[in-house]
Amino acid sequence: MTKKEKVIVLIGPTAVGKTKLSIELAKRFNGEIISGDSMQIYKKMDIGTAKINQEEMEGIPHHLIDIKNPDEHFSVAEFQTLVREKISEITNRGKIPFIVGGTGLYIQSVLYDYQFQETPTDINYRQQLESFAQKEGSEAIHAELMIKDSDSANAIPHQNVRRVIRALEIFHVTGKKASDWQKEQSQELLYDAEIIGLTMDRDLLYNRINERVDKMVEEGLVKEVKNLYDSGLKNCQSIQAIGYKELYKYFDGFLLFEDAIDELKQNSRRYAKRQLTWFRNKMSVKWFDMTDSVKNHGIRKKIMEISTYLEGKL
Repeated sequence: MTKKEKVIVLIGPTAVGKTKLSIELAKRFNGEIISGDSMQIYKKMDIGTAKINQEEMEGIPHHLIDIKNPDEHFSVAEFQTLVREKISEITNRGKIPFIVGGTGLYIQSVLYDYQFQETPTDINYRQQLESFAQKEGSEAIHAELMIKDSDSANAIPHQNVRRVIRALEIFHVTGKKASDWQKEQSQELLYDAEIIGLTMDRDLLYNRINERVDKMVEEGLVKEVKNLYDSGLKNCQSIQAIGYKELYKYFDGFLLFEDAIDELKQNSRRYAKRQLTWFRNKMSVKWFDMTDSVKNHGIRKKIMEISTYLEGKL
């Protein structure tokens, strides 16, 4: 029997503190980090995706960051392939791969035996849906999904038009809900994975999210998004990211600046809630509460706690 490759996975909602903790753990366990974020793959999108910089990496190699231009498409199937390749490369170097991020489906697709090639397609129907979404808007097509597959609709935000259309396409071709199709995927872990989840008091997390957005604005988020807007980037997967689509509305004249920032904060909070729900329902996670470490500045104690747990598993 082939021995499974060891992988440490660090997940949790936005602003919970994954980045700093992942660096410390990677140092302790001779690791390299693979980004588990579906938007940090894009170049020129640094502030809005909370992308780690070279100084913050502290010499720890990071992978799957800045590998696509903002006008390029990127799928969960492509992510699955690239991450699995990186896991083998890192393992062969005698190091431990860490997957760190908050994009639930993407990370799940790597760890479990997801077979994307078996998903049914209908290109003509998909194009009809794309035309409908462009004409009527994301909320209108999301409402169609809510009627046909409420579980998928509740899991997919209306802003993610591509995934909404994909779920409708599966239902159209097979008569089966995309959510049911996902349930039929193998639940066998392909790796010897330790999945560490970070959580914290909801009010504290939401305050941290609001403060993070304010800091992003101070650091130049508006200029970053305006550069993309002025470059003519439109109707792309990348600008559907939280932090970009709200400011696009501002530049298009649909929102006042203050309202765009408020919407960005609200969307970020809602996303954090969906992240936690996904991870709790879809994966077997060892959870660690970060509330006390943040309130009492006791991050070192939390690092030791998680390290001790991992030492007993490795």
